[in-house]
Amino acid sequence: MQTAKQLIENIDAGKYDDVFRVLYPHATDSKERYAGAIRSFTELFGENEEIRLFSVPGRTEVGGNHTDHQHGCVLAAGVDLDIIAVAAKNDSDEICIQSAGFPMDRVRIDELEPVEKENEKAIALIRGIAARFKQLGYKIGGFNAYTTSKVLKGSGLSSSAAFEVMVCTLLNSLYNDGKMDAVQKAIVSQYAENVFFNKPCGLMDQTACSVGGFVAIDFHDPKAPVVEKVDFDFASVDHSLCIVDTGGSHSDLTNEYAAIPAEMKAVANAMGKEVLRDVDEDAFYADIPALRQKVSDRAILRAIHFFHDNKRAISLRDALKKGDFEAFKQTITASGRSSLSFLQNVFAASSPQEQGLTLALAVTERILNGQGAFRVHGGGFAGTIQAFVPNALLDTYKREIEAIFGPDSCYVLSIRPYGGIEVTEDLTKTKEAE
Repeated sequence: MQTAKQLIENIDAGKYDDVFRVLYPHATDSKERYAGAIRSFTELFGENEEIRLFSVPGRTEVGGNHTDHQHGCVLAAGVDLDIIAVAAKNDSDEICIQSAGFPMDRVRIDELEPVEKENEKAIALIRGIAARFKQLGYKIGGFNAYTTSKVLKGSGLSSSAAFEVMVCTLLNSLYNDGKMDAVQKAIVSQYAENVFFNKPCGLMDQTACSVGGFVAIDFHDPKAPVVEKVDFDFASVDHSLCIVDTGGSHSDLTNEYAAIPAEMKAVANAMGKEVLRDVDEDAFYADIPALRQKVSDRAILRAIHFFHDNKRAISLRDALKKGDFEAFKQTITASGRSSLSFLQNVFAASSPQEQGLTLALAVTERILNGQGAFRVHGGGFAGTIQAFVPNALLDTYKREIEAIFGPDSCYVLSIRPYGGIEVTEDLTKTKEAE
């Protein structure tokens, strides 16, 4: 632990340069960002604290589009847009977190019951995580923290999950010597969001943010998902991950999103099961004539997407484990075509004249011309697409896409090898030794 002055001096002296190059390969402002956060912390909480630095990545869904709610498989990954925190223990029984641009949240550690008026507010997540730490027998205590985020809200990169994992990482590091593992931090984060924040989320987002790198998750038993970190050196394949914001609004699309799990479950129910993961695929195909009398054709097509994309999520994991990036890219694009044709979540049936995602995919296919890979990103209907772009085409891709969707609509990212961590000078050396 160091004082604010010492930390800023060491950052300016280049002692964190190797760490920043790994965490932020596309960024040039890391020194200024961390030093600015430290200064903001000292303005709020004083200059003589022994403070520590932390980072949690946002996440991207890589494979398994709308498979998780049917207890299927997904492949997700942490990215190099993150939340950073400057934090220190305090001498009170209060957790104080100031997130840039928001009022300060204060939670007393002896007041850890859900508060209804806090539903869907950040303070509910803080309270819920502290409560769950205590319930599970971990230590809790007061601390001060200043956080600032580059995880884009509304981009499908899971800013809320990154914040949850950050609170877990702070309590885990400051009071528990890092004893809680990454998957448990994700589960605690999900608990806080479900019980205190009052949102029935799954576990994919929190797991990807907490574990980092590529993460394969099997939700066959959603209460005990099987999580596997897939070691793959993304930096070695000379590609960048691009998230393109097409500018579409998610407002008035609730019914479109809700229809996907509802229709998939309707097919499963017609086959005598609760979710599609429990339906025999061969029996499903044999039963299509009878199913058409019970459910819509679109529901059947969406079930077809599930069966294929569930297997693709596994194939993507296996391709990375084998180091076969070409097979990985082919499978990504196949998943995207399935989302377009069968899942039908690339534009809203209620507003067919607005097809920003379809346009972005079409333009991406032309620019890449058989190279790279591309697909709809996240829930679909509006928002973002994902593209793995060869670095030789990156400038061209960014220029042509932004000519259509506007300046800074193409975010160039990397898959980050670390999840929720304390940022130290020797971070990369420590991980290499492990």
